[in-house]
Order: sequence, then C-alpha cells, then structure tokens
Amino acid sequence: MDVVDRRGLLVAGVAIAAASVATAANAATRDDPMRPIPIPPQVPAKEGIAPVAGTKLFYWDTGGTGAPIVLVHPATGSALIWSYQQPAFARAGYRVAAYSRRGYNGSDAVDKANPGTPSGDLHALVEYLKLPRFHLLGSAAGGGIAMDYALSHPERVRSLVVACAVGGVEDQSYVKLTSSIRPMGFDDLPAEFREVGPSYRAANPEGTRLWAELEKKAVTGNRFGPSNANRITFAKLATLTVPTLVMAGDADLAVPPSVARAYAEHIPGAEVVIVPECGHSAYWERPDIFNRAVLDFFARHRG
Repeated sequence: MDVVDRRGLLVAGVAIAAASVATAANAATRDDPMRPIPIPPQVPAKEGIAPVAGTKLFYWDTGGTGAPIVLVHPATGSALIWSYQQPAFARAGYRVAAYSRRGYNGSDAVDKANPGTPSGDLHALVEYLKLPRFHLLGSAAGGGIAMDYALSHPERVRSLVVACAVGGVEDQSYVKLTSSIRPMGFDDLPAEFREVGPSYRAANPEGTRLWAELEKKAVTGNRFGPSNANRITFAKLATLTVPTLVMAGDADLAVPPSVARAYAEHIPGAEVVIVPECGHSAYWERPDIFNRAVLDFFARHRG
C-alpha cells in the first residue's frame, strides 16, 4: 500500500484561511445560527494512491479499529472537501476514509476505452483497504454513486446517507420533476451560486471563497464516461435493504425538500432530515447540523 502520513491532508488550500474564519466566528453574535464555524484541526490521516480497477485513485484514511465511514464527494469536490467531517467522525470513534473519483484531484482521468463504473471503483477501493462492513455517505453526485453501490453490495453497507442528491433515479416522472426546477442555462451559472445557499454566502463570504477554491481545484482530468452499474429506478429503490437517511437543504436549488421527500418515500424505512438555511453543500454550509444528524444515524445502525 503506497501511503504517506500527512497531518495537513484535508486542509490543503484552506489552512491559511482557517484563522480568519475563526476570527469571524468570534465576532459573530452568539444567537446567529449562520455564524462562521472555524475549520477544526484534522486528526492524523494517511493518504495514498490505490492502483485498482484499471486506474489509480487518490484516497485518505484515518485508520483505527472503529467502524469505517466512507465519504463520496459531489461533482464540485474531491477527497479534499471533508475538512469538517474528518475530525468530527474520527473523534466519535470511527475510521474515516474518502477518495477522489476518476478525473478528480489526485486520481487518474477517465480512460475512454476503460471508463469503469464509479460504484465498481468504490468497491475495488474498499477491498484494497480491506474495510469490513462500513457506513457510506454520498453528497450530491456522490449520493447516486453511493446508492448504486448499496444496491450492488448491500451486505457491505451498515447504513447509507444520501445528502443533497438527485440520487440517480431514471424514472421519467422524476427526471421531469428535477429538470423542471432548473432553468435553461442553470449548469452554466457559477458553481458557488448553484451549490452554496444564499444565507451562507451572505453570512460567510470567506467560507464561500474557500469552498470555491476547493471546487476549482477539484477536476484535474476527464471525468466523463462512467455509468452506473444498476439502472436506478423507484422500483429498484423499493428493494433496498440498507438503512437509509436522505438529507436536503431547505434552500437547495437542485434538490429542494420536496424532491428529497419524493425520493425517500420509495426507500423502505428511509428517514429524512431537512437542514435549515442551507443550499446544496450541507456538509460545508451547516456542518454542525449535518455532522450531528449523520453521527446520530450511524450510531443507531451499528450492526
């Protein structure tokens, strides 16, 4: 396993600004729910390159004997975005791992002759890391990949969190619903407008800048070509046996609460959490609420 130990792993590109975020937090009023939250110190983690599935994937892993959590990033991120989750989850006793998909920071680009499947790459990586049954969390585009994995390998997943994600469903009624709320040219708008809520952008311009920096450095090569291993439909969701939490921000332009509930109602026993004053990047905008909800859910599904 080709790894090195780097304590500064997750704050690449954001460590310098953490002090200014902390200063803003101290200046905010105590009753302001949107006061900036400083990026916490990271726990020691190893990073490496995993030669799996005909490609090479960058990953980091805190190690330890706790139940593993695997984090799957959105299309606007990479393995570097989880600065708020890594220490919170690790200090709660979990082994935490994340990786960059093909075409994202540190990983090989998608080979058009061998694109693979994102969930297949995920399975190859967890086998490479020799992870036992694990909790799986996917945000935005990562949510559909996490769902695809849970459908393919339910025996490996303790519980599943699908956050701020359309979730890969192909039913025409759902595709029409999710498409109808996005005007023509939506995808051409600045990423921070599409994916960071207005309340956060107004209250925390420095945090928005840091998010945008991570977004701009996320894509480093061709990322197009892979497809799901499963055809994800509402009928397929109804067969899911993995405990599932669906999360949404109440100001998410792409996956508002009504869409998240429409998705969750097809998953047996699914729970729904709506994060207030939050857009499409709940993991970054409201990490206090996001982390509490995720850790509570994982704790209730230890088996």
